[in-house]
Amino acid sequence: MDTFDDLDLENFETERDGHVGIVRLDKPPANAHDVDMVLQFQTMVETIRFDETIRAAVLSSTSDKFFSSGYDIQALQDESPEHIGYASQTSKESILKMRSTDTIFVAAIDGHCMGGGLEFALATDLRYAGDDDSYNLGVPEVKLGLIPGEAGTQLLPRYVGRAKALKMMVTDERLTPSEARDAGIVDELVEPGTAEEEAVAFAKEVASLPNKAVGHIKLAVNEGMEMSLYDALTHERELQNQLFDTPGAEEGISAFLEKRDPDFLTAELGEDVVEDDD
Repeated sequence: MDTFDDLDLENFETERDGHVGIVRLDKPPANAHDVDMVLQFQTMVETIRFDETIRAAVLSSTSDKFFSSGYDIQALQDESPEHIGYASQTSKESILKMRSTDTIFVAAIDGHCMGGGLEFALATDLRYAGDDDSYNLGVPEVKLGLIPGEAGTQLLPRYVGRAKALKMMVTDERLTPSEARDAGIVDELVEPGTAEEEAVAFAKEVASLPNKAVGHIKLAVNEGMEMSLYDALTHERELQNQLFDTPGAEEGISAFLEKRDPDFLTAELGEDVVEDDD
């Protein structure tokens, strides 16, 4: 399978910064989705899943106006309902793969983030957004006689609650980044134009930590929240037990007892450690 460094995707620009993979939506003018872009998105997620040298990833945009406007409206008219249905299902499957991959994904939003674009962002683990009131975040599909069909009806309520999500979806309510932060969609507000920079800085911090522990924390949260408390605690125990014999745990415990700073990258990757661009 190709590594992250081998990726060559028509609708995405990719860049490595140390052990952080930066993926920028790149489909002018508004990063609107179509079937090809959805398939490329799937390839990107699967590649990051299998590349152990990518320890955190940032999803950003090459546009200074749009993170993404969502699904291409012209494609909705031109393609068959069956074709669109498979594209929507592939998006959902890719989003589930992102949420079940033990790599932290961070969205960097510096522009409008609508429809399927917001659904892609909601699939990540954390969202940074430029604090610019001219940016809109929302799910406007109802105005097309449709629903947010790339996991929006399920992801949005998990962040903002049932009533707020329902209101946003049925009324085409659009939020500014600060309103989205207050609602629970955006996690960090930053200066406009710096969302990617700030997201990458956070991702680098994550990449320096014990990778398996970080990944198991993500899986314990994402998967455990869909279980009963009893099953979730059992799942947590199993994930914890898997960590004791890992290089990250051995390094962390040894460093603590020896009163030194741990070096998780070297302990886990050895000769595969890559220097940051800084």
